[in-house]
Amino acid sequence: MKLAILAAQNEAARAAQEALAARYGAAPPEQAEVIVALGGDGFMLETLHRFLGRGIPVYGMNRGSVGFLMNDYREEALPERIAAAQAATLHPLRMRAESNGRPPVEALAINEVSLLRESRQAAKIRILVDGKERMAELICDGILISTPAGSTAYNLSAHGPIVPLGANLLPLTPISAFRPRRWRGALLPADAEVVFEILERDKRPVAAVADYTEVRDVARVEVREARDVSLTLLFDPDHGLSERIIAEQFTV
Repeated sequence: MKLAILAAQNEAARAAQEALAARYGAAPPEQAEVIVALGGDGFMLETLHRFLGRGIPVYGMNRGSVGFLMNDYREEALPERIAAAQAATLHPLRMRAESNGRPPVEALAINEVSLLRESRQAAKIRILVDGKERMAELICDGILISTPAGSTAYNLSAHGPIVPLGANLLPLTPISAFRPRRWRGALLPADAEVVFEILERDKRPVAAVADYTEVRDVARVEVREARDVSLTLLFDPDHGLSERIIAEQFTV
């Protein structure tokens, strides 16, 4: 098994990279059968974006902070762990952001697409789902739509629901909604197309963010699941992603 071993920019990750490479060897990423990512969830997202479209599975081990998308770090029996690992297939979100006078920007988001106010003024956003207006005006700090894998990240911090893998649902979650104050968001079918139209753009500018891609002063943002793009993460059998997502719902 040819392994490419990549590490985040911290001492623990770099030390683990050296130890694993010395023990198991390390192949260049373009020749690898599996990518081993050493770091935290942020580095895992960087790695997944880097190898989008390559079809190479990624096995992460936590040498960072949160590590929700990572396995526990152990130096022993790495090839055996990878051979026994369970695969989780993820589909990112595809964002198309339009702004006046500039070409549209497209980007993929593994965690979420978020719209955030840029000034002291609250954002005003119109929401359409599959071409039908669902909310004429949401006054808020922002709103986000996440993947199931990303539902435990920013979405959860914004009090959105956790969505199990395979549920074929996407959580749509407001960020500090002012009007309607009691609206907590929605669960949408995975094949839904969501459109956000920014109202009073000159007075209330909004930025759209798809993981690492930010577009300022947007006018309209379209989001849907990119079913043509697949990502494969590998997890130890006793610590799979589906189990983690379920367990997270019982964490107090």
